[in-house]
Amino acid sequence: MRKIGIVALLAVLMIVISACGSKEEEASGEAKTLTVYSPHQNEIINPIVKEFQDRTGVNVDVVTGGTGELLNRVTAEEGNPGGDVFWGGGAESLEAYGESFEPYVTSEDDAIAADFKSPENVWTGFSALPMVIMYNQEMVEEENAPKAWKDLLNEQWTGKIAYVDPGKSGSAYTQLVTMLTAYEDDGSDGWGFVEDFVANLDGTILSSSSAVPKGVADGEFPVGITLEEAAFRYIAGGASVDVNYPEEGTSAVPDGVALIKDAKNNENAKKFIDFLVSEDVQKMIVEDFSRRSIRSDVNPPEGLIASDDIPLVDYDFGWSAENKDEVMDKFQKILISQ
Repeated sequence: MRKIGIVALLAVLMIVISACGSKEEEASGEAKTLTVYSPHQNEIINPIVKEFQDRTGVNVDVVTGGTGELLNRVTAEEGNPGGDVFWGGGAESLEAYGESFEPYVTSEDDAIAADFKSPENVWTGFSALPMVIMYNQEMVEEENAPKAWKDLLNEQWTGKIAYVDPGKSGSAYTQLVTMLTAYEDDGSDGWGFVEDFVANLDGTILSSSSAVPKGVADGEFPVGITLEEAAFRYIAGGASVDVNYPEEGTSAVPDGVALIKDAKNNENAKKFIDFLVSEDVQKMIVEDFSRRSIRSDVNPPEGLIASDDIPLVDYDFGWSAENKDEVMDKFQKILISQ
């Protein structure tokens, strides 16, 4: 009877200790859960999330979708968010939705250049993403491949350009503003060029960023506009594709990560953001995904030209974020009128 009494007492103590631990976790925001909204592809999400889970024991639930779709979801959920972290999408898109995010200065802040983080700490960069013109080498000879934005206006590419609706893709919006900036002195602030570009799309516009490099690699399109890292993943995989950096200048706006306002798992969200921009994860994205790091102490991927050799436009990040609604309204009007 005495032994049974001791065993019973120990069992009760374990239950009490466990309950107290759970209450402490709940009170401190340290519950072992985290919900991440991300437009990234699974080949990027899965290994990084697995590593975070293995290191921290935090169970991560990832909700995927297009940048625009997920940002609208964040807005709709304000006051009672379903997500804790927004990971991915052009940083100017995150800036445009800044009121939906809580400012946060990551513990790795000193290693990140000012160009790759929000002045108001609304977002932190994840990787630097130059925009490129990608082409299929079996369909296009190197000397005939588009080397400039203006080359995409040639009749030979009518209806054959892979481009995404910028209302659904943060990277496509960046591409649109990059073209506007490259031709801002055309007498119509670049919109004359955009009208000609949209006309040459001939009604062909895609709904997913990943469809561009895949479409070019599969031979569905001879050319397309995409992220450098997306194209180089296909090059590394042996696809017959290559890229050009537009001669008039391209952009290298980072994609970002942001803390959703009123996140239910606030502390774990901050840990995840710190993890994404840590030196070892940034080395992982360079080595495994051919992405350029936002850290000053991590070298660019092998096989890519030096950042200083990429022709860049004077991309006005603040203007891009502040005028997104107006830019999209003009683009949609042009698209409808074609």
